[in-house]
Amino acid sequence: MPRRTGEETRSLLISTGMEMLLDRGISAGVAHIRLQEVVRRAGLTTGAAYRLWADQDDFHRDLAVAMARWRHDRPAESSVLAVEELLRSGKPLDEVIRLAAVRHVQSFDGDEGAGGSRTSRLFLIALALRATAQTWDDLKVASNERHEESVEEFVTFYRMLMSAYGFRMRTPYTIRDFAVAMAALGEGFALHAIEGLEHPMLTIDADDEGPPGEWTLFGICVRGLVHQFMVADGSATEEGPREQPGETPPALPSDGSSGAAPVGRTVVRRRRS
Repeated sequence: MPRRTGEETRSLLISTGMEMLLDRGISAGVAHIRLQEVVRRAGLTTGAAYRLWADQDDFHRDLAVAMARWRHDRPAESSVLAVEELLRSGKPLDEVIRLAAVRHVQSFDGDEGAGGSRTSRLFLIALALRATAQTWDDLKVASNERHEESVEEFVTFYRMLMSAYGFRMRTPYTIRDFAVAMAALGEGFALHAIEGLEHPMLTIDADDEGPPGEWTLFGICVRGLVHQFMVADGSATEEGPREQPGETPPALPSDGSSGAAPVGRTVVRRRRS
């Protein structure tokens, strides 16, 4: 077997460390991924690792940066999948917001057996690392790059939804302003999930002043942002998208690479007192 180059060895150890971090979850953090354990799992010698990194801290920095940059799929992919079916069935905008928000909250449990997924665990781990971006300059750069990438892809996604429902941005806001606000909202609730906080669920009755139905607090906040940043352009109504049922709405470009983030862990119901 040909001898590995230094870069190949580095790539193997970083990949192994990332898999270990995914296996152990958010609570482990890069500080608990010991280089000696990574070396053993990769079937290499300790000497090979310390020719690449001067110490444990150097390895942790590179592992954190790689984790922050790693994407299991495109940033907006889960959001696109969540709403495409709703659009094809002609759901009103409020229902799209309500149901898509519920799916986000339920899917980000972090436990694959309880509805979570590899993508959700990766997102939550990367978000936790980004929250500590000031630790290393390289991690700060990677965090900023990931944020910009996500915002740009979600701009495309939101533009598609605006077109489907006949909305335009209110002046002086831009669609990027909306995407950045959505990113802050979604990531804030995701950090709550990381902390183990329950996500509130609201039961809104027909005689209440809010939109009736079972809503996540995230969904209500998204609805508020939509109506603050956007207004109907006169070409359609909120009763349903302009695409006919069964017609596939515009998709994101195939070369898109990364805003609202998926959120939540557990829901708690709250009824009116």
